[in-house]
Amino acid sequence: MIEIQHLRKQYASGQDALRNINLTISQGEMIFLTGKSGAGKSTLLKLIALLERPSSGNIIFDGLDLADISLRQLPYFRRRIGFVFQNPTLLHDRSSFDNIALPLVISGYATDEIVKRVRASLDLVGLLKKSQQPPQNLSSGEQQRIGIARAIVTRPEVILADEPTGNLDPELSKEIMGLFSRLNQVGITLAIATHDLSLINDMPYKKIALCNGSIASSGEVTQSHD
Repeated sequence: MIEIQHLRKQYASGQDALRNINLTISQGEMIFLTGKSGAGKSTLLKLIALLERPSSGNIIFDGLDLADISLRQLPYFRRRIGFVFQNPTLLHDRSSFDNIALPLVISGYATDEIVKRVRASLDLVGLLKKSQQPPQNLSSGEQQRIGIARAIVTRPEVILADEPTGNLDPELSKEIMGLFSRLNQVGITLAIATHDLSLINDMPYKKIALCNGSIASSGEVTQSHD
């Protein structure tokens, strides 16, 4: 699904944000990118989403080399990816329904299709009854779920999540991770950046540890047994 080959990202200062990253994310897989702040987790997700371009190396997405994607093709490519940010940046002058619908409106979907997709996304994140609430009336956990619903409303093949539980308490964080697991069970490929190892320790998914822009370790997260 996603093949990353000898990826490097160097900033104008000359500092390497990432260097020699080699990684495969299979279709339908869910992985965690771990590491301290500044390890390169966010940069890697931005490169996969083409929010930034690499300095060298290749990202192959479903057989397509992302280096070959032109500016004109970029919006079509981005529809294949849902991005969940630490702060969902919702529009407070619109309802939750309208926030989720925005990507579909921009893409020119018909009204009946927008209604069907938004309601399905709201139902999936358990907030169908709060569709007409403005974001400021929702809890922080509910706001993050609205952000996830917005990311999945275009029915992406891949979801990239950058510290999606960074502003949430432990209970809400578990709730959000459980939601990601359910999305994975319906076939969506996920890559989630988190520094909270205690949160994912009992989740049996691959963990890629980044340190100073390089992959330090890669393997399954071990489930604990009492």
